[in-house]
Amino acid sequence: MKNTTQSVNRQENFLNLKDFKSEVKIASPGRINLIGEHIDYNGGHVLPAAIDRKIKMYFRKNTSNTCTIWSQNYNTGFSFNLSEVNPSKVEWQNYILGVVHFIEEIKKGSIEGFDCIIESDLPMGSGLSSSAALECGMAKGLNELFRIGLTSEEIITLSRDAEHNFVGTKCGIMDQFAVVRGEVNHLLLLNCQNLKYELIQSDIEPYQLVLLNSNVSHNLASSEYNTRRKECEEALEIIQQKYPSSKYLVDVSEEVLNEFKEKLPEKTYNRALYVIQENKRTLMAANALEDDLFDLFGKLVYQSHQGLSEMYEVSCAELDFMVDFSKKFEYVLGSRMMGGGFGGCTINIVHQDFVAEYIESIAKAYQEKFKIELSPIEVKISNGVSKI
Repeated sequence: MKNTTQSVNRQENFLNLKDFKSEVKIASPGRINLIGEHIDYNGGHVLPAAIDRKIKMYFRKNTSNTCTIWSQNYNTGFSFNLSEVNPSKVEWQNYILGVVHFIEEIKKGSIEGFDCIIESDLPMGSGLSSSAALECGMAKGLNELFRIGLTSEEIITLSRDAEHNFVGTKCGIMDQFAVVRGEVNHLLLLNCQNLKYELIQSDIEPYQLVLLNSNVSHNLASSEYNTRRKECEEALEIIQQKYPSSKYLVDVSEEVLNEFKEKLPEKTYNRALYVIQENKRTLMAANALEDDLFDLFGKLVYQSHQGLSEMYEVSCAELDFMVDFSKKFEYVLGSRMMGGGFGGCTINIVHQDFVAEYIESIAKAYQEKFKIELSPIEVKISNGVSKI
């Protein structure tokens, strides 16, 4: 398909946020995931939460058939005609184009021409799911602006479909679910097979969640994400030949998987074993939090990173260094990479009395090792996407 978007520039008078008369304002959060990485697309359990770092989006109708989007952070924009909504060669545009396309599939003719300005305090490429925040914020905003009547479930699934089909990342459902369903001071223990979830209090006092951004984003992330998903699907297909009732990889026990150890390539076996073990860890971790067993929770978080690094192979030297460094300190209960991998953040459970001291220590060591400045990101657990 041809690229039908056109770039726009600052000369457009509506692109000045100060003078922009918005009809709808949306705040769409990023998300963290305490444990349960890379298992949402395998039918597993995850433990995410929405956070107070958000993308804000300002919408207004423009009585035309053209839609124009402006990013305050990147000082760039684009426009497209509603009669030709095709994927763009510019990746960030596809999050928006995909959402418009799939809303039109559900509610034909529901969208008219609109203008939208986007500003964000959510770091891109940090593993905080800025992509899902952008997708769900766009869907929520258009739903409010044109009174389309989309349900939360429709916003979640069409946003995921936009990422699959327009962006090309075969993500699971966790990010979009957390962005839409997040509740202040609560984690979501989500079953990704049936989207049933329960709320778990996020209070871990006297410990604190500390995000540390590696400030690296290796270009392997997107392609390797899809490769991991394909490897898991291949493992499941082989297992299903003997055990057809196993609908998802997490339905397979370690005992059953071991029957296929000689039949599966070593990497594929390792991917499947990680998935099965990580699902168990997530359920154990949720129970540990509810019972205030923070030491156990921290150990499970470390085990998660080890699996992600050695068996799933989605970490990188910078993330591994950060996690290994944390083990020197008794006041750090656990640390692991978070998100798709190959860069982004680690999530750390640190005693609140030592947070500043720890950040100073790890930032200095990281700078000496990689000549890169580490960025701490302060977050609080927040509500999901909402109209301001």
